[in-house]
Amino acid sequence: MKYGPDIAYVAATIGDPARANMLSALIEGRALTASELAQQAGIGKPTASAHLARLLDADLIAVERQGRHRYYRLADERVAALLESLMSFASELVPKRVRTGPREPALRRARVCYDHLAGDVGVALFDALVRNGDLVLRGDGPELTVEGEARMIAFGLDLEALRRLRRPLCRSCLDWSARRSHLAGALGAAILQRLFDLGWARREEGTRVVAFTPRGERALKERFGLSL
Repeated sequence: MKYGPDIAYVAATIGDPARANMLSALIEGRALTASELAQQAGIGKPTASAHLARLLDADLIAVERQGRHRYYRLADERVAALLESLMSFASELVPKRVRTGPREPALRRARVCYDHLAGDVGVALFDALVRNGDLVLRGDGPELTVEGEARMIAFGLDLEALRRLRRPLCRSCLDWSARRSHLAGALGAAILQRLFDLGWARREEGTRVVAFTPRGERALKERFGLSL
C-alpha cells in the first residue's frame, strides 16, 4: 500500500452534501452554532452533530465555546481557499443548474470569502495591486513591495501588527466565479475591513454580498486605479 497524504479521507469528508453545505455556510467567515448549520444543511441537529464531529476530526473546522453555546468556524483560510478552488473546478465540469433571483450576479461581482474580498472586484483589486507595483508575484505567492508597504500604510493599515499574526501576510486565493486569483492572507482581510470601516462598502445582511457605495467606487479608482 502506498502511504501519503490522505486525499481520499479529506475528499470524502467534504464530498458529503450535508457537510459541503455546512462548509459553504462557514466560508462567509462567521461562526455558526450547530442548530444554524443544521438548518443550512437541511438536516436534524443530531445528524448535524455527527457531521460536525467528522469535520472537526479532519481539521476542516474549529469550535469555540461561549457560555453554553458552541460556535463553529472554518479552521483557517487554507480551508476557504480549498473550497473556492473546488467551487471553481466544479463550475467548469458540473452541468449548470438553473439559478434564479438577483443574488447570483451580486455574489459574482463582490463577496466575502472567509474574511477577504472575492468576486470580480476582488480579482480586479488584486490585478491593480500587481499592475501598480504594490505586489509582486513570486513562485510561492504574492509579496508586498516597498512601494506597496508605503501605500498600505497611507491607506491606514498597521503592517507591523499584521506581520505579528499567525498567518501569511499575503496569499493568493483562486476565485470560484472569476477563476482567477484574489488577495487573501492578513493583508487581504485588513483591506476588506478597512473598506468597511471607511464606509466605502458594506456587507448585505445575511449574505456574502459586498456592496460598494458610489463614494467607495470613486475612492477605489482614485487610490488604486481600479474601475468598477
